[in-house]
Order: sequence, then C-alpha cells, then structure tokens
Amino acid sequence: MKDLKGKVAVVTGAASGIGEALAKTFAAEGMKLVIADIEADRLAAVEKAIAATGAEVIAVPTDVTQKDQIEALADMAYDTFGAVHILCNNAGVTSRSGHIWEIEDQDWAWVTAVNFYGVLYGLQVFVPRMIEGGEEGVIMNTCSFVGLSTGTSSPYGITKHALTRMTEGLHYDLKAVDSKLRAALLLPGAVASDFGLAERNRPAALMPERDDEEAKEAAGRRERIHNWLQENGMPAEDVAGIALDAIKEDRFYILTEPEDTKARLRKRMEGILEGTGPLD
Repeated sequence: MKDLKGKVAVVTGAASGIGEALAKTFAAEGMKLVIADIEADRLAAVEKAIAATGAEVIAVPTDVTQKDQIEALADMAYDTFGAVHILCNNAGVTSRSGHIWEIEDQDWAWVTAVNFYGVLYGLQVFVPRMIEGGEEGVIMNTCSFVGLSTGTSSPYGITKHALTRMTEGLHYDLKAVDSKLRAALLLPGAVASDFGLAERNRPAALMPERDDEEAKEAAGRRERIHNWLQENGMPAEDVAGIALDAIKEDRFYILTEPEDTKARLRKRMEGILEGTGPLD
C-alpha cells in the first residue's frame, strides 16, 4: 500500500507503546483511526492527542480476549468509516519465565487469551469483512523477535511462536481466495514502553495466589524489566516508522533489529538442520 491518505486503520493495544505510536504514525499519513485498548482512560488521552492534529479518530475501549467486544469494535469501525484497510492486532502481554512445569496455570491462561486468542478473534471478525470490501489492505500482527528464535520456557515466547505460524497461515489463506489483502508480521526487539508492566491489566481471576513476599518479588521483577526496557529499548515511534515503511514496501517479515534477529534465527535453524536440538 503506497498511498494511505483517507484510508482507515484499526489498532488494538493503542493506549501506549507500539500501538499508540502506530496510531499516531498512521494519523500523520492522513489515515482515519479506530483505536482500541482495555485501558479506557489512557486510550481517551491518545484519542484526544490524535484529534488535536486534525485527524479523524474514534476510541473504542476493548478487551481483546472477549470476541463479542472485537465484534463491537468492528461494527463501530464500519458504521463510522465504512471500511477498514489496515488492521493492527497489536495488544500483547507477558508474564514470568521459568521451568515449564512450574509456571502457573493462570499465567498460561492470561497470556494465551491476549496473545493468541486476541489476535485470532481479530482475524475471525475483521478479515471476512475486509475481503468482502474488495479493497487493498494489510493485516499486521505484532509479534516479537522471540517468535522466530528459541530460548527458555515462557508463555510469552510460546504464544509468539504460535502467532508467527498463524500469520504465515493467513498469508497463504489470503492468496488462496485471491484477496487483495496481505498479511504482515511485526517482529520488534526490545521496545521502550510500559510492556513490562502489563500485569496492571490482568484480571483478578487469572492472578496467581501469592503471599506478601512473593507479591513483592513479582513487583520488583516487573519494575526491573520496565526500567531495562526504558534504558535499552528502541523508541516505539521508531518501531512504528519501520512498520510504516514495510507496509508501503509490501514486506511480510518486519524486523526492527535485523542483524540481531537474523543471528538468532540462523542459530535456531542450524540446530534444526543439523538435528542437534536448540543451540545455546
């Protein structure tokens, strides 16, 4: 897609981080925006900032783990603007890593609900309507470089591998029906965002039981991750700029740190091709 002016973009997870940056970047291109997030207050602030630039934007508080809310988001987008040309399934969360047999069921349930089903519901709800519209468009799923590489066990990494395969499958599915739509996979490295504090939006029912000491340790771990990302992560605006260029250039795999990601990928592929197993 070369000319985005006047086109419509839907961005989930748009109240902060990559999602907020994508929305503002698209607005600067003259697009109309439908932004969604579970954090209604922060989402409203982003909507106000975008509207102040003169762009057309509506905010729809949305929990992506609830399919009926994704359907309501789509209805609002089509009722307001009549079409969707870019869909960014961007909402994502993380939990602690650890030995796979020690990670709590609540961690698996929460991360899978957002990172896997949140994207799947977006595809199920939006893609048929986008295909029916008959216009050129892009479905971009926000993954991570860990969706291509290997490493220790974590619900986050495992769901991101699933998202890679889901998006690759979408690529083939769109070709099979001769659609004008195409799929894209955004694979950022570390990003300076509030991602490390994602647990602030975690439902109480999916919170593991922790005593005071465990809760303090978990809070400290989140704070350390957050601080590291702020110091070492790529600005979200830069990630959004890379994504914008890739959309215009019709690229599928969108790497924000290509040399590092390719090195990790080569190591993983060597282990597969040589049959040695994952290489440290």
